[in-house]
Amino acid sequence: MRALTHRAVDGRAGMPPGTTSAYLRTRQALIEAVVGLPPRLDGGDLDALAAGVAEVLDRWLSTGRSRSLARYACLLEAVHRPELRGILQHGTGLRVQARDLLTRAGAADPDRQGDQFVAFVDGLLFDRLAGAGALSAPQPGTAASRADLSLTARGHVELGRGAAR
Repeated sequence: MRALTHRAVDGRAGMPPGTTSAYLRTRQALIEAVVGLPPRLDGGDLDALAAGVAEVLDRWLSTGRSRSLARYACLLEAVHRPELRGILQHGTGLRVQARDLLTRAGAADPDRQGDQFVAFVDGLLFDRLAGAGALSAPQPGTAASRADLSLTARGHVELGRGAAR
């Protein structure tokens, strides 16, 4: 968290000093930008849902790894700093999207299952970034990684469908 500064972001992005602070005036705004909004997934069937989730997760584990780790650091920082708790609202958009996707996939209780699916996916991501899953899962950025993530996501949705019936 200490390395997340306006100057560091400018340097990493190859931008002139002050560029980031022109758009994100405060440290809180900078942290909120790191947490960001979720990507939009499309697809109404279970295969499309699983493949879409796998594609996003694999990107967050490979080319987006640093951003994913920074996101978790920011979320953990919000636990200790009440003024940052607003960043937790960024997870709301992802939950709304998950509910919509699960509605189109035929879930019996898409509101409850959507929230649970987001928690499941977030836990899966954290495990593969910082947990034991980092030792045993397929290498991120590979077809094997995307296939494994797709199978895992599909299995979770299928379990939820079965439990709801």
